Amino acid sequence: MTEQGTDKLDLVALEARVDDLIRTVEQLKTENTALRGHQSSLVTERAALIEKTEQARSRIEAMISRLRAMETRS
Repeated sequence: MTEQGTDKLDLVALEARVDDLIRTVEQLKTENTALRGHQSSLVTERAALIEKTEQARSRIEAMISRLRAMETRS
């Protein structure tokens, strides 16, 4: 095979590889965007769960205080 033919094959292979890399980058961008959205929703959900936990803790502490007060009055 001539040097020119080899160069052409090398160029075609390089072009195919670059096309593969471009597709991979696009796929990773899409996946990254989806993961960032999912992370954001999980952070929001976590904050809501922390708030609910704090509210429950406050109610339980209030109930315990009332029970102790009732106990000391008896």
